[in-house]
Amino acid sequence: MAVIEEIKEKPSLSVLALVSFTVSFIIARAFTTIYPNTILLVGGGYHIHHFWYGLAMLAIGGWLGISLDNPRINQIAAIIYGAGGGLVGDEIGLLLTLNDYWTNVTYTFIIIFLAFVSILILLFRFHDAILAELVQFTRTAASLYFAIFVAVVSLAFILETDNILIMTVSSGLTIMAVVVILAYFIQRIRIRQKASAEV
Repeated sequence: MAVIEEIKEKPSLSVLALVSFTVSFIIARAFTTIYPNTILLVGGGYHIHHFWYGLAMLAIGGWLGISLDNPRINQIAAIIYGAGGGLVGDEIGLLLTLNDYWTNVTYTFIIIFLAFVSILILLFRFHDAILAELVQFTRTAASLYFAIFVAVVSLAFILETDNILIMTVSSGLTIMAVVVILAYFIQRIRIRQKASAEV
């Protein structure tokens, strides 16, 4: 008989990596803002961008986290991994446009990334309570009104833009809103069936 190991949650490591990511991003952006002309050139005139250091740190932090199981090493791996992500995140604009370090895409990416990771940490830490509250929310009329509002606004964005990113996000929100609407009506049908069965 196979033994199934329980998955251990490590929200403290996620928080540590997120803080490290944020600090690394802020330091890299501040240094580049204060010293914009400082570049590292190597033989042949190659310009080594700091996302390369970030990629190396991601690889090292990931390897340490996968290979070794020690609380202190796990913390170090989380810090290295987060810091590497911050260095890569700082140059997202450069990587996506291939020439514009200061593009607004960088700030959009960082805000979305931090919000997404924060939500994941909360979900991992409080998933039972959040799930119970979401199930309770889908039973209320407020969930129906909220989902209809989100669906209408998202469809308006889809119809009024040619931006692929906005269309993708709006499509995802529309699908989620439809799921919430369906969940509400399924709950209502089940409640009515249960009530009629008891009569």
